Amino acid sequence: MELRHLRYFVAVAEAGSLTVAAEQRLHTSQPSLSRQIRDLESELGAQLLTRRARGIELTPAGRAFLDHARSVLSQVEAAAEAARRAAHPAKPCFTMGFLTGHELTWMPEALRILRDELPNIDVMISSQYSPRLAAGLSQGKIDAAFLRREKGAAGLAFRLLVKEPLVVILPSDHRLASLKAVSPKDLAGETFVIVSDTAPVLRAVIDDYLKRSGINITPAHEADHVTMGISLIMSTRGVGLLPAYAQNFLPSSVTSRPLKGDAPTVELVLGYKKSNQSPILKLLLSRLDELVARVVKKTR
Repeated sequence: MELRHLRYFVAVAEAGSLTVAAEQRLHTSQPSLSRQIRDLESELGAQLLTRRARGIELTPAGRAFLDHARSVLSQVEAAAEAARRAAHPAKPCFTMGFLTGHELTWMPEALRILRDELPNIDVMISSQYSPRLAAGLSQGKIDAAFLRREKGAAGLAFRLLVKEPLVVILPSDHRLASLKAVSPKDLAGETFVIVSDTAPVLRAVIDDYLKRSGINITPAHEADHVTMGISLIMSTRGVGLLPAYAQNFLPSSVTSRPLKGDAPTVELVLGYKKSNQSPILKLLLSRLDELVARVVKKTR
């Protein structure tokens, strides 16, 4: 008895017809298939099929044999798959998350750090809002993320990368664009665009800065992300405060100016789950100083 005998028998039993099984499932001739079934029946010493006008019908012996034949074929497929996995093991996956807009600066250098390991791993990239990245870390869906220091993220650890100063973003032909630096009082009375609660850490830094500066500003528009903020500033001829990395996305009609005095900063950190034992994560953490140095050098 050979495996092909079992496959042929199961195909005939499931098709309910020698003709259908031969032509549509096994792609062989009906006489050849009939001969294989007879050889199987001879080997077993029992009739498995009864031929009827409208097809075939399993005998009691055939019904008993069918379940075992299916089981054998299933075990053979499982054995083959196990052998394939052993011969070609799947690469481990490492998922990195980036606060939207920071991929441009941090992703190339992070991948360069991991370059020697890349042939042995699959790297997945996720670009999202910071709170969603923190949630992905907590749920084990992301291994390491470049994000803000989100509050209430139990089980996570954060390593400081850089402190990004806030700058004023405004139309290139705005009256404040003629200044070398903008003071908080200069912003009073302007159409003000602020980030929404999709960036709670950055929003808190901006709100605190305006409060400490003693100016009363009611935002006219809220933006969910940097590019939306720039678009709103451009279309409303307003002004806004954004981290310095936003300057990478400014069109010619929009420019930036530093704030006078001690400009507020917002932290960019590398976050990860404390219980994550990934060797790739450990490698990335061990070379974090090198990563920061490379990025700082490139952005000067």
